[in-house]
Amino acid sequence: MNEPILIIGDGKAGHVNQSRAFCDSIGRPFVIAEVAYRARCCKALAYLADRCRLRLSALYRFTAPLPPGPFAAVVCTGSTAFYPGKVTARRLGIPVAAILNPRGWRPDFDVILAPAFDNPRPCPNLITLPVNLTSVNPAFYAAGVAAFRERHTWVKPAVGVIIGGPNDTAEMSAGSLRLHLDRLFAASEGSERWVTTSRRTPPEVEALVDSYPFDYKLLFSQNTFNPIPAFVSLCHTLFVTADSTGMISEAVTRGDAAVEILMNLRDPASKFARFVRNLETAGAAHVFNGACAAARTKIDLSPALRAAASRLGIG
Repeated sequence: MNEPILIIGDGKAGHVNQSRAFCDSIGRPFVIAEVAYRARCCKALAYLADRCRLRLSALYRFTAPLPPGPFAAVVCTGSTAFYPGKVTARRLGIPVAAILNPRGWRPDFDVILAPAFDNPRPCPNLITLPVNLTSVNPAFYAAGVAAFRERHTWVKPAVGVIIGGPNDTAEMSAGSLRLHLDRLFAASEGSERWVTTSRRTPPEVEALVDSYPFDYKLLFSQNTFNPIPAFVSLCHTLFVTADSTGMISEAVTRGDAAVEILMNLRDPASKFARFVRNLETAGAAHVFNGACAAARTKIDLSPALRAAASRLGIG
């Protein structure tokens, strides 16, 4: 019986999408149950309870009734979801997988899938990944390409530009991005130019992007369609801002595009910078300096995902 996986989500798209990608990649259906701590102090209490090996479901709540089972396993991504994920799994008597580094929590998950650039603590149940988890299911990308074809027609080879937004270690301003875009346009003569922004892109940056003559343009504030699966599948070169390990991970795991990183990091010692350096060493990406490189090596996540599914007893 192909029982679904229960995803314990925290409402953050970047986290839930990694849980969805795991289920999708191993061919398992899933249902999502979103959780929230009952008060700000409850998350701190959950860390303490976890250290004491206590399973206190009273600390959090599901935002909607838990879907009916049975379930094959629980998958949880992110610090808010880790404790509810393991408590729910133990209550249901099924295995649990943690995606991303569960720093601060006891590593007593059946399997942990964590990116190497996050320096996870070594443990027997850890499977390290060179990038963030992305879908390896060809059907997901085929559907994305089909949806994109309904929206845009092209005849020339295309380059794609994927723009994120600021975070703790990255800046995003119209002034700094203008230099990248000017050099990018100069380096991509003869190609169609496609661009998409994200939910984190500041309004002034979207206004700057809108002022450039892109052949295909999606501003997230105006349209939430996701063209990234099509960009990854169809473009010969992808330009991605360095602030999003998720977008870069997708670019270096699928398609044939050379990947160029538009650097916007403030801290050269951050995990984001370490991530980019590792990809450059592997030949999977190149820091854009006005000229493009043939950084086309693609990273295969399939062996790690099969190993994780096997440890959960669902492979």
